[in-house]
Amino acid sequence: MEIKRLVCVECPVGCEIEVAIENGAIQSIKGNSCPRGYKYAQEEVIAPKRIVTTTVRAENGKLVPVKTSGGVLKDEIFAVMEKINAVRVKTPVLVGQTLVKEIAEGVDLVATATIG
Repeated sequence: MEIKRLVCVECPVGCEIEVAIENGAIQSIKGNSCPRGYKYAQEEVIAPKRIVTTTVRAENGKLVPVKTSGGVLKDEIFAVMEKINAVRVKTPVLVGQTLVKEIAEGVDLVATATIG
C-alpha cells in the first residue's frame, strides 16, 4: 500500500492529510478536519488540477494579466498554455472579463486587471 502525504490548501488551517492507495484506488483518507479537505485529497491524488495564471498580449502591445476560471488538469497545463500564448485581445479589457470561453474543459480564461 502506498501512502501519500498532502498539506491541504483549501483553507488557512493547512491540515496534514494522509491518503492510502492500493492498486490505484484510494483506501482511506485521514487528517482532514472538514469535508473540503477530504474532497481536496481525493482530487489531488486522482486528478490534480491547478489554476493557470499568466499574461496575454493585447493588440496594442500591452500585457494583460489572466487566469483560468477554475482548475486545469496538471497533465493538460502545457496544452492550455499553448492556446493562451496564441491569444491576442483588443483593449480595453475589464477585470473579470472572459477572454476565451472553454480554454479547457469547463474552464474559461479571464482577465485579472483592467487594461486600457
